[in-house]
Amino acid sequence: MPESTIQPPSDHLPRIAASSYLNTAPLIWSFLHGSRQQDVAMITDTAPVRCADLLARGEVEAALVPVIEYERIPDGRAVPDVCVGSRSAVRSVVLVSKYDDLNQIRHVALDEESRTSQALIKIIFREFLEGEPQWQSFTPDLDQMLKSNDAALLIGDPAMTISSTDHHVFDLATLWHRFTGTGFVFAMWMTRQTAGENRQIDFAGARDEGLQHVDEIAQQNVNVLGLPQGELVSYLRENICFNMDDDLKKGLELFLTFARKHRFLSADSRLKMLEY
Repeated sequence: MPESTIQPPSDHLPRIAASSYLNTAPLIWSFLHGSRQQDVAMITDTAPVRCADLLARGEVEAALVPVIEYERIPDGRAVPDVCVGSRSAVRSVVLVSKYDDLNQIRHVALDEESRTSQALIKIIFREFLEGEPQWQSFTPDLDQMLKSNDAALLIGDPAMTISSTDHHVFDLATLWHRFTGTGFVFAMWMTRQTAGENRQIDFAGARDEGLQHVDEIAQQNVNVLGLPQGELVSYLRENICFNMDDDLKKGLELFLTFARKHRFLSADSRLKMLEY
């Protein structure tokens, strides 16, 4: 989205939170500008990991959060069939490297704003590559991250503007698909089972309305990202998936299995879905 937006608080509307990255825009357009503006109090002034914090603390009733965060949400439930995912190339979650061979990488700076992407790159190295680099979390700043590291993990809008002529850029969804043959789910709407009013929020309908306004969303972000409208439309229509199909479900289940294996999640944790 072009700028952060916080609707006025309400005593009766459920509060929901999402990051202001472009890849969330079709999921929240209806709540901010469309037919569901009066259904929720919308917060978009936050990064993905902070959305999870808000939900975990009970400061919002639902949030669009990195999928690995569900274990931190008390009695958390994921909204079925709506997601931010990618079947092959996501463009906005990348590893920027000084080397063209991943096996040469020994030190990696991690964008601190998404635990899912951090877990994903660690799983890729541990499961599919030769050896594991050392990791260090950073505030997302590519120049600073690469000063003392061989590579840097970046997510969201900043990742989309990195020039592949200046760096070696590895798309994490592409790497995941290469090694597993599945798509990848980065984020889902999550809520708390005790917040019964959230069953009345039409997240799928909001997604469908937002996808009808992709051209408008892209135009609003041309100046923000400095990329042509057509490229942004292509990103939202071809790189990002907002519907959870069987391929993405398979990829999500595999990722969570690896996450439990490598102790990013507890061994007995399972992602539970909100029942309508």
